[in-house]
Amino acid sequence: MDDIKISVIMPVYKVEDYVARAIESILEQTLADFEFLIVDDGTPDRSGDICDEYAKKDTRIRVIHKENGGAPSARNTAIDLARGKYVYFLDSDDWAGPRMLADMYEMAEKNQADLVVCGFYIDTYYGKEYLSEKICVDDRVFTDAESFREESYRYFDRNMLYTPWNKLYRLDVIRENHLYFPDTLWDDFPFNLSYLDHVERVVISTNAYYHFIRARAESETSAYRPDMYEKREEEQDWMEELYRGWGITNEGTKEMVARRYIERMVGCIANVTSSSCTLSGKEQRAEIKKMLHNPRVDSALKAAKPRSGYMKLMLIPIRWKNTFLTWMESVVITFVKEKNTKLFAKLKAGR
Repeated sequence: MDDIKISVIMPVYKVEDYVARAIESILEQTLADFEFLIVDDGTPDRSGDICDEYAKKDTRIRVIHKENGGAPSARNTAIDLARGKYVYFLDSDDWAGPRMLADMYEMAEKNQADLVVCGFYIDTYYGKEYLSEKICVDDRVFTDAESFREESYRYFDRNMLYTPWNKLYRLDVIRENHLYFPDTLWDDFPFNLSYLDHVERVVISTNAYYHFIRARAESETSAYRPDMYEKREEEQDWMEELYRGWGITNEGTKEMVARRYIERMVGCIANVTSSSCTLSGKEQRAEIKKMLHNPRVDSALKAAKPRSGYMKLMLIPIRWKNTFLTWMESVVITFVKEKNTKLFAKLKAGR
């Protein structure tokens, strides 16, 4: 392959029931000039073997087998091997529509873009049925860094800038600035923040191609995380540092950063009351009390403007710093999340 337009990178670990669909969604792309770098991150199941079988049938696929080191390590291994002009990151339990690579490549070339950001679908499964939510914003082309940075809060607000799988990146920007995925939980967020620091021309597209699947009970998006609160605090540090470095202080940005923090605080509190949490009720309330008395909470509550009536109601016990009421509210949230996935998905989408 002399003309590789896009390097598709996919880490693989314990996804034997999903990986074939992910691979086929790339092989069905209307753009043919890609290389597909699949990194078997020491998976203990048949995922790696399934990938090898596909590689035998299509020379564009290269499977790299390595010891388990986590998704960041797997992606970084492939970055060093990539040969395309652009890079696209796919998760091995999701899938993409057939025109995704062609359309993203065309948008990038037409606008000489450093970054293309597209819409996506969140498919939340409950049994054999699922609820599909389309996440997108209006089309926009930014031709300079300043204008993008001033408006970037709108795209953070719609969850467009956090993940890697709705984006097309320039490999030379990644290489020249030595950008890699850090070895941390939710590594895609800091990687994207680092990449955004180096972009000038950005294309935002309302087109949605990628299907993010919420289905697996063991998915890291639903499992109890004992260090979630600390990680969210660290993420908030990164977000605030980004805007300080950019010198962006408009009201829209300040409100988004505050509301983002307080919404994730609700998630951290709900994490404590997860059915898989081993803390006693007393210990759970002690953790919640610590969160409520973080000085960041007061400043965020002053600046944030909740978008829905029920979110305003949910914040009342937090405003009061009432540990017991907040704990009780969290128990209800956890019950709905674990027993009625469909309702929880609808409520989260409308918050």
